[in-house]
Amino acid sequence: MKVYSILLIDDDPSLHKLLGQYLEDSDFQVLHAESGMDGLKILFDRHPDLILLDVMMPRMDGWETCRRIRELTDVPIVFLTAKSDEPNRLEGFRLGADDFIAKPFSFAELVARVEAVLRRTGKTISPESAGRSIVCGPFELDPDRCQATKHGKPISLTPTEYRLLETLMKRANTVFTQMQLVTAVWGPEYADDTGYIRRYVWHLRKKIEDDPNHPQHLLTERGFGYRFVG
Repeated sequence: MKVYSILLIDDDPSLHKLLGQYLEDSDFQVLHAESGMDGLKILFDRHPDLILLDVMMPRMDGWETCRRIRELTDVPIVFLTAKSDEPNRLEGFRLGADDFIAKPFSFAELVARVEAVLRRTGKTISPESAGRSIVCGPFELDPDRCQATKHGKPISLTPTEYRLLETLMKRANTVFTQMQLVTAVWGPEYADDTGYIRRYVWHLRKKIEDDPNHPQHLLTERGFGYRFVG
């Protein structure tokens, strides 16, 4: 059984001690950094499976740290923040975050959310899908590498954006409700958080559409949901 490593980037020593112990008791390996710069160094050296990232830190805050992480890797990022209002969530998703956990939080909830993110961003490929690319119009997905291309050119997607595109492309021309997409991409525990879909659809459109304000592929079916056409 794989032991997942989690990099905790937060300037609160007490959180490192308490949350770090809880994560280790939950069978995770925990790496610790008390600043964004230290976190980037550990990321480069140790390649963690997931990052827990505080927003409010001195010198380099969580937004800038996230931006620099995304220049290096698509590792899943979960923000730990007291700033969980709509504008801050949108900024986090724009930068490539995979989830938000508002402070204060229960450690049990955090572990459940971490496990959900790891499930939906996992790199394991089922035997029946290994080697089978998904093609729809100018788009192609390579499940072995979790790589998307348009007209043969790579598209830079976060793990969650890739999973959303994969879900839509597997059943092209099928209308998905917001709840169906949330359940398929994030998991049933997120079924009531349909706001995730609106944000991610917008960010995905900016990466795959020639004009995201007038999409030709990821379409909105008003009153129903979304569908993908090639």
